[in-house]
Amino acid sequence: MSTQTPIKSLPLRRAESAADGVEQSRPFEFLARAGFVARGVIYGIVGVLAVKLALGAGGKATDQSGALKTIAAQPFGEVMLILMAIGLAGYSLWRLLHALLGHGPEKTDDAFNRLAALGSGIAYAVVCALAIEILLHSGSGKGGSESTSKAAAGVLGWPAGVCLVGIAGAVVIGIALYQAYRGVTADFLKDAKTEQMGETTKRWYKRIAMVGHVARAVVFSLIGIFLVKAAVEYDPSKAVGLDGALAKLANQSYGSALLGLVAGGLVAFAIYSLADARYRKI
Repeated sequence: MSTQTPIKSLPLRRAESAADGVEQSRPFEFLARAGFVARGVIYGIVGVLAVKLALGAGGKATDQSGALKTIAAQPFGEVMLILMAIGLAGYSLWRLLHALLGHGPEKTDDAFNRLAALGSGIAYAVVCALAIEILLHSGSGKGGSESTSKAAAGVLGWPAGVCLVGIAGAVVIGIALYQAYRGVTADFLKDAKTEQMGETTKRWYKRIAMVGHVARAVVFSLIGIFLVKAAVEYDPSKAVGLDGALAKLANQSYGSALLGLVAGGLVAFAIYSLADARYRKI
């Protein structure tokens, strides 16, 4: 007995065809690449401020919201924030279309990659919304570990809320492990146009990206661990965001050294993101 692949409905095929056309258009590619620049700027600000904190030079532990507020406080900050919001929207849409279509003009994604694209698309849509909120409320957008704790408190009050917060923590830890895997194995190279790089560029691209992925994995693992801890102890104050994770590092033995290493890695991830604006397969 032979099995046949289910035939998609005509409206679904038309929707996928339209989405595929959007994804392969030059304006959309420009938006997606602008998103890598926006991601790089955010991680660069977070990393540099954390490096300054580690050195005792007046920095601070902050997150994506804090980075956006830092941008808003600069000369022409409103214009820069608008550009950031556009880039973040482009990146989010690109990831969501990958989740929908499962492919781009240069590669095919499996189910795991599509799920990762969905999560990434949603996450950067939230960051884009934060940028818009800061624009509309003159830098008063919410964010940081305080909002993470409030969100955890709200979910813990739901039926099965403890399980949901615990699952969320486990998912974040899983993302951290995946980031570590990509960093250690240089799996990210398959997504880059390495054939367009010179040998020196490729060598440094690989080194910087490996360091950046591992640093990001460390931060994500801390966020996930403290989410699980919040669920186990039924204490939403244990939940932290990116800024809280960096602060936890700073409070450990040899905290300045640990924070400096991870913060330097986040700067490396920022440089990698900027390079991906040029070399990532879209």
